[in-house]
Amino acid sequence: MIIEVKSPKLGVVCKIKIKVGDKVEVGQELMTIETKKGNAAVKAQSLGVVESIEVKEGDEVKASDVLLKITQFIEKDIINPEVEVEKETIKSDITIIGGGPGGYVAAIKAAKMGANVVLIEKEHLGGTCLNCGCIPTKALVRSAEVYDSFKEAHDFGLSVKEYNVDMDKVINRKNSVISKLVEGIQYLMEKNQIKVITGNGKILNKNIVIAETKNKIIEIDSKNIIISTGSETVYLPIPGVNSKCVLTSKEILDLKNLPKKLAVIGGGVIGMEFAFIYASFGVEVFVVEYLDNILQMLDQDVIDEINSAAEKKGIKLFTGSRVEEIIDTEDGRCVVRFTKEGESKYISVDKVLMSVGRKPYLEGLGIENANIELNDNKKGIKVNSKMQTNIDNIYAVGDVTNIIQLAHVASHQGIVAVENIMGYDAEMDYSAVPSAIFTHPEIAAVGLTEKEAKSKGINIEVGKFPYAANGKALTMGDDRGFIKVIKNADSNKIIGVAIVGINSADLISSLTIAIKNGLTTKQIAETIFAHPTTAEVIHEGILSLEGGALHFAE
Repeated sequence: MIIEVKSPKLGVVCKIKIKVGDKVEVGQELMTIETKKGNAAVKAQSLGVVESIEVKEGDEVKASDVLLKITQFIEKDIINPEVEVEKETIKSDITIIGGGPGGYVAAIKAAKMGANVVLIEKEHLGGTCLNCGCIPTKALVRSAEVYDSFKEAHDFGLSVKEYNVDMDKVINRKNSVISKLVEGIQYLMEKNQIKVITGNGKILNKNIVIAETKNKIIEIDSKNIIISTGSETVYLPIPGVNSKCVLTSKEILDLKNLPKKLAVIGGGVIGMEFAFIYASFGVEVFVVEYLDNILQMLDQDVIDEINSAAEKKGIKLFTGSRVEEIIDTEDGRCVVRFTKEGESKYISVDKVLMSVGRKPYLEGLGIENANIELNDNKKGIKVNSKMQTNIDNIYAVGDVTNIIQLAHVASHQGIVAVENIMGYDAEMDYSAVPSAIFTHPEIAAVGLTEKEAKSKGINIEVGKFPYAANGKALTMGDDRGFIKVIKNADSNKIIGVAIVGINSADLISSLTIAIKNGLTTKQIAETIFAHPTTAEVIHEGILSLEGGALHFAE
């Protein structure tokens, strides 16, 4: 808890003997106040760390003015005073704050390289990705796919008489998947002798981290620190945002009663994934997006393909629309009011998914105690290509840096940070970062988009090949989409790929290797691809830039 230290008398601040981030003991002199009757010492009344100093030397203060604030280390449990709070001091080579895909991967890598590692996680190992992000969302995606298969069974010569969505079982299956993966990470922590502390981590200075658990305060003297606290949901600053109808991407993962109508505010990756999931389950879905397109970061031809898929799914898209307020109704539902082209429009729904982005999680971290710098936009911790902050022994990885908010990027950043700590020269390269969007059909991309390449003035050629000409896709009953390959016409190297279609999230890894290693279209054209597979769209997409695709004629 934070306590205020107040001036005992009227006077002038004479000498300040501590600074922000200092640990203070009971009875320690913090500053002196010059009064008419001489100097009065201001002393600490509890063990803690200096959170802020509200005055400077020479300031005139009155009795009871706040001089400084201290984060108190509790010596007894507040609720149950007879319970002693145990104190412990340990040392580590690397202390990691945050056990998500950046933090736990960094911990394993560091332990394998011989470091003594402490990992602090306030909730569950695996972070947002594993517990309320990537993994649980994909579990729901799979349930939606199976349900769609029942609906399309007659196309495959099969008859299914009865089928329905049992959200209790859907959610339970999702939870089971999460549990297995969390247990796996816990096993890896034990196997690699990583000390895991469940509690809140806070930086006191460049070498001291405090972990506060339920009944223990642990002070960790660490040679190096890695910050991996992830991100949190952003809310629109609009009336009604606190309505009981409003859910985040976390709460909706435990929604066991399907709404009849769902409004999704935000047509980005998270919003569109949930839109397709719930549309598959039979929910009437409305997506309200402020920008002129959903998934704005993609090329227009990819967006058009997903727009078409959304329309066939029954998803109603309102782009170029600004949400103004959420209004609760008397029957427990709500109305979303938004404006489009200056005109007010209204949607009456059962639930609203707030999906307008995420921001770095910095609350209570204590970065100011170590003078850690933020990015110019103040929205993330500033790091260099080695994932090092302005403090030489403190690193930051993952969403908290606000560079690229992807779990696999966080993991790689964690590896790079550890390698540098351990004396190796490693740098992050963002030129070949794959991304996957689990709509239906899937979207995957790596490298530059066509519009990015053109904006950079690169001389490019673009090749395409449709899934409709792929034998495996036809046998699977889903021939929607295409592959799009962008090459530098001067070097013939592949610089960007987008795939929209079945298995695209799995196929993109091959193209990531190609871009990362500077492969040319000729090198891939000369590679043999297995038949019949959806991977053949890669070969044909490349061939479209090397004399023309063989199994498709425009």
